[in-house]
Amino acid sequence: MKNLPDKTVERLSQYRRSLNNQLVKGKTHIFSHEIANLLHITPVQVRRDIMLIGYSGTLRKGYDIKEMVDLIGKIIDTEEGQKIAVIGMGNLGKAFIHYLQEKRSKLNIVAAFDINPEKINKTYAGVKCYHFDQLVEIVKSEGISIGIITTPPEVVSLIADKLNEAGIKGILNFTPKPLSAREGIYLEEYDMITSLEKVAYFVKS
Repeated sequence: MKNLPDKTVERLSQYRRSLNNQLVKGKTHIFSHEIANLLHITPVQVRRDIMLIGYSGTLRKGYDIKEMVDLIGKIIDTEEGQKIAVIGMGNLGKAFIHYLQEKRSKLNIVAAFDINPEKINKTYAGVKCYHFDQLVEIVKSEGISIGIITTPPEVVSLIADKLNEAGIKGILNFTPKPLSAREGIYLEEYDMITSLEKVAYFVKS
């Protein structure tokens, strides 16, 4: 299902988290309007997404939550999991490592990189921090497929070039400086300032 729209994949991830929360509460089935209420979207959108992944529920009971969670997992995850590198071991980089380690998901951070001598060769939640000069070597030897960039914006292009050289397949850019597209790399960018300004606009008096 590599041809699913970006936004559908994004929502599938959100569905899975919400559905897992419902399982914890002891709920076994759910209707599209209930999922929509949890995520503040329309039931029509939920039904469209679920149709795209080839799943259907029943009129009487709705969707089987466990079946949906398992199906979404088969679509989004890989059997063996994927390895991630974090570049930039500031507060945000450390937060990523701790968060994903606690989740024990199919996404595993296996290496971190920085240029600060005080951080090199230290271990954070079981993840070793290497000098940035070792990035290409470590990414290739570990089979890392995803890079998360949490550095100052002025070095983001250099880092993306190095990740490209190392054969990375996906980049999540958490700096405010946008990256140009690189062939063969899926790029996702998150601008916290834009998100904050969007919230500020809707709450201003």
